[in-house]
Formats: sequence, structure tokens, C-alpha cells
Amino acid sequence: MLYVLKNSWALLLGMMLLMLGNGLQGSLLSVRGDEAGFSAFQMSMVMSAYFLGFLFASRMTPGLIRRVGHVRVFAALGSFISAVLIMYPTFEHPMAWIIGRVIIGFCYCGVYVTAESWLNNAASNETRGQSLSVYMIVQMVGIIVSQGLLLVPDQSGYLLYVIPSVLVSIAFAPILLSISPTPAFETTKPMKLSVLFHTSPLGCVGMFLLGGVFAAQFGMAAVYGTQAGMTLTQISMFVASFYIGALVLQYPLGWLSDRMDRRELITICAGIGGVAASVAVFLNGNFALMLVAAFLIGGMSNPLYSLLIAYTNDFLGTEDMAASSGGLLFINGLGAIAGPLITGWMIEMFGPGGFFVFIAGLMLSLTGYALYRMTQRPAPSSEETAAYAPLTAGSTPVAVEVAQELAIESAQDDTQDAAA
Repeated sequence: MLYVLKNSWALLLGMMLLMLGNGLQGSLLSVRGDEAGFSAFQMSMVMSAYFLGFLFASRMTPGLIRRVGHVRVFAALGSFISAVLIMYPTFEHPMAWIIGRVIIGFCYCGVYVTAESWLNNAASNETRGQSLSVYMIVQMVGIIVSQGLLLVPDQSGYLLYVIPSVLVSIAFAPILLSISPTPAFETTKPMKLSVLFHTSPLGCVGMFLLGGVFAAQFGMAAVYGTQAGMTLTQISMFVASFYIGALVLQYPLGWLSDRMDRRELITICAGIGGVAASVAVFLNGNFALMLVAAFLIGGMSNPLYSLLIAYTNDFLGTEDMAASSGGLLFINGLGAIAGPLITGWMIEMFGPGGFFVFIAGLMLSLTGYALYRMTQRPAPSSEETAAYAPLTAGSTPVAVEVAQELAIESAQDDTQDAAA
């Protein structure tokens, strides 16, 4: 771990600053949109636009990097992020914010792809798993800490827009001044969705449902807070609770996933998250219990992302694992685009509680489908299961392919040990 920090501290510091900016801008727009009179559904379109841009970039950024190189892509996208962040208060209109969020989502995905490819190149085979773990922790911590910045006094109404813009601008300095260009960038051609679904129906359905859950957490939690009449302090604590739960429970659940039927663990996690969301609908403003519910929802849903990828790998040969990542991410992205739109509609139809109704519906649907799939085929033996690698629900194709490479290496090591 110390070796990873020593060799990648500049990249990790830069990513921390980028996550501070990204985490703050989402919550800030929710609060300021409410003050500007935007409806819940208008805000849902603003939030959904981020995931639309993210999905496009996951397909287009590799080609950009191959054409002009990592450094140019990184610097150009970073400039756009910084510019859009300070333009939000100038154009307080839903359509302007939707366009801005598409650009922000596209640019952040491109930045993540570039940074993750640098990180992967800097790591050795022995440290790649540690590098990925540290990177994911940095992402989570950045989002958690960013919620505290929402409480910075801002009498002018512009300061909180300037802060993430400055953080993003500063973030590129340590990265660009300390990292050399990586070798030629390549990604694996995605597996056909029909083949992927036939291989793992639970993996595909689960990734689509989780896309909606993650988008609701990342995009609509602060919108829920404003609709429910929470104070700024309460909104920041509420949003942070989802990611604190994810950070705390990711590794214990990962440990369990390598020691039991993953479908059982998927069912348990989805069930706990669904029950927590269902109970939250009836909490009637009990803020302390609301934080517990958010902790459990985030703590269950985020590890499910890694669990579903690992479970899908259980039915793939090592030569197909990397190819499956593109399809799984595309399915998850479709769910993420739809998630905020449906959540916003439900909040307008049923009040703030519609936020938790939506999450509960998706999590309990995943619970039921996982139980059904358990009746359709036996679980793979422990010798056939792939390794679990911690990932966040906002991971790009690069991070997921690194995780797939780790699973392949683990499978090959197990095969060699068995032969010995």
C-alpha cells in the first residue's frame, strides 16, 4: 500500500480534488435549482443529463486518446469542466443546466478513463489490485468530504460555484506535472448484449436496476433533501451517508463474496437495501433514522455492483471476462439515465417519499429476480468462481477492465496451484 501511495500520490491527489468538485456540484445544483423554482422533474432531467454524457464518453474517449494522446485529452476535458462549473449561475435555466450536465458528465468520464489508464500503467502486476482499491477509496472519500463544502457561507451566490471550478483546475497540476504519457491505449471490443444476457441474466438485469439506484443516490438524494425541507447541514449529512456506507461495507461484503454463493449474498444485500428504503418512506422526518437508512442503502447497493460483475465472471472463460465489461457498463448506463427521470416523476406524483419508493422498488425487484435465478441453475463451485474486485458504480471501462484482468490472473493462479 505504501508503495502505491509513493508512486501514485500525485494522481491520487488530483483525483481526490476532482471528486471534491464533482460531488459538490451535484448537491449544489439540487439546492440552487430548488431556490430558483425548478420542479423536481426538471431537476431530474438535469441530473439524468450527467449520466447521458458519461455513457457517451465511455464509448468515445478511447478513440480520442488514440488520436491525440492522454495529456491533450486530459487537459482539454478538464478545461471544459472548470468552465461549465462557473457558468451554471450565469444561466439559471433548466435547459442550460441540462446541456452543462451533459458536458460535465462527458468530461468527467473522459478524465476518469485517462487517469485510470495512467494508474494502471504505473502499477505492476503485484500492486495492480492495491492500486485499484486505493483509487476507489479516494473516489469515495472525495465525494464524502465534498458534501461538507456545501456548508461554506456564500452570500454572493457565486462562491460555491467557484470552489469546485478552482478545485478541478488545481487537480490537473500535480497529475500533468508528474505523470509521463502512457503507451498506446487499447480497450477490448464489447461482448454482444444478447450473448452477455444468455451468459448471466442476473448480471445484466442486476446491472440495469443498480444503474437506477446509483443514479438516484448520486443525482437525486440532494433533490429529495430540498423537497423534504432539510437544512443544508442535513442535506450534506444525508448525501454523505450513502457513500460512507459504501466505503465501510465494500470490503466486508467482498470478503464474504469469495466464501459463499454469490446469488445468496446478492439477494441478502438487495433485500436489506430494499427494506431500508421501504422503512425510510414511513420515517416521517426522523432524521437520525434517515441517515441509518441511507447508510444501509449505500452500503448494500454499491458493493452489489462489484458482486454482479464477479458473479457474471463466474460463467465466463478468462478470455471473455474483459469483453464482458463494456456490455455490463452500457447496461448500467442505460439504467442510470432512466433513474433520475423516474425518481423526479415519482417525487412529483407521490411527494418526497417517492425517492425511497423508487429505490425500494428496484432493490426488492433485484431481490426477487435473484431468488428466481437461484432456481434456474446451480451455483458454480468455489473453485470456479472469479475473484471479487472492489469497484464504484461510477467506474469507467478502464477500471472495470483492470478488475477483470485481476480476476483473470486470480483464475490462472488457481489453475496453476491446482495443477501443482
